[in-house]
Amino acid sequence: MRRDHLNSWLLATPLTIILTVFLILPILLIVAVSFWTADEFSFRPDFQFGNYEYLLGSAVAWKVFGLTMLMTGIVWALTLVIGFTVAYFLAFHVRTLKWQMVLFLLTTIPFWTSNIIRMISWIPLLGKNGLVNQTLIGAGLIDQPIEWLLYSSFSVCLAFVHLYTLFMVVPIFNTMMRIDKSLIEAARDAGANGFQILTNVILPLTKPGIMIGSIFVVALVMSDFVTTRFMSGSQLANVGRLISNDVGLLQYPSAAATSVILLITVLLIIGAMLRIVDIRKEL
Repeated sequence: MRRDHLNSWLLATPLTIILTVFLILPILLIVAVSFWTADEFSFRPDFQFGNYEYLLGSAVAWKVFGLTMLMTGIVWALTLVIGFTVAYFLAFHVRTLKWQMVLFLLTTIPFWTSNIIRMISWIPLLGKNGLVNQTLIGAGLIDQPIEWLLYSSFSVCLAFVHLYTLFMVVPIFNTMMRIDKSLIEAARDAGANGFQILTNVILPLTKPGIMIGSIFVVALVMSDFVTTRFMSGSQLANVGRLISNDVGLLQYPSAAATSVILLITVLLIIGAMLRIVDIRKEL
């Protein structure tokens, strides 16, 4: 038993070292720097709560956090609906495994290119003289270009949905493929209609995939600042942009404090999700 116990520790040691060096130590360093003192020309090691007091007492910071949470909620809902629909179609309406894999790979083709390229590709479509406005004007549906299509909250959320929907499709599709089809046949034989099968059989069994996809999407959207910058024309800011701006101004303690608050917020959201669905038990 002692030998087995020792072997278990030896097997876990490499992963423990990697996580400690590349995950735990950087987070501890960020937390430590968040208590340092900074001025216009330098920053020095110290232990004070000035960075957190300024951040939590700033109306602008609260507004930015609120906007970040709002956009995250919208993007999460849209990616969930789209991801669930695509995964459901692939898992239950495509009959052969060959075509399921082919269609699934087709959904991943746009993700073979850079995020920046896929994001910027929306600009010539949504601009004042872009394809969408020109098409609507040519069809006589509008007289003037729609300005809020680009450099607005709409364009930011649209880009987020485009960039991160695959992170919802993959875990949901993987979970649906593991559902025993005999359960659906049994429900149908018992007189359940399509909606009842969806809500009482498929949806409960897909909860682990939904939670995994939700964790990916929430974490990615809340930390992404490049998409917000480009697609809003620098008119909107999220928490990631606050951190980026502080780093650009060499205000590392303030950036570290904002990062800690963002990390705590994301962990609380993920913790709430895991309270709803225990992924380890469901899987």
